[in-house]
Amino acid sequence: MITSSVVFLPVSDIRKTYDFYHGLLQMPVVQKQGDSLCIFDTGKGCWGFCQYDDGRKPLSGPQGVCLSLNCSSREEVKEKYEEYKEKAPVYKEPASHPVFPVYSFFLLDPDGYLVEFQKIDDLDI
Repeated sequence: MITSSVVFLPVSDIRKTYDFYHGLLQMPVVQKQGDSLCIFDTGKGCWGFCQYDDGRKPLSGPQGVCLSLNCSSREEVKEKYEEYKEKAPVYKEPASHPVFPVYSFFLLDPDGYLVEFQKIDDLDI
C-alpha cells in the first residue's frame, strides 16, 4: 500500500531553498539529510530538494517544472498573493486561466521553479 509520495528536484543552493520553503512559505520539514537534502510536507505529499554534487542543474524556467499548491478558495489565493508579493519574485499575478477552470498566481523560488498557488474550480482536494 502506498502511504505518501515525494518528488525530488535538484537545486543550486539548499540553504536558499530551505529559507524559501520553510522560512517564507512555512512548509513543515519532514526530513533533512546532511547539508544537501531537505523534504517538505505540502499537506498531501512531499517535495524534496537536493543539492547534488554531480553538476545537475535545476529543472526550472518557462519550460521546466511547476509546483502547484491547492488553496481552498479564490479568496485564499488572493490572501496568499498579498502575503508573498513583496517577499518573493512574482512570475504572474492572480488571474483566471484562459483555458482551464483555475484561478492562480505564480512565484519564483531561488532556482526559478514556478510555485503556483491555485484554486481549481469545482475541485475539493
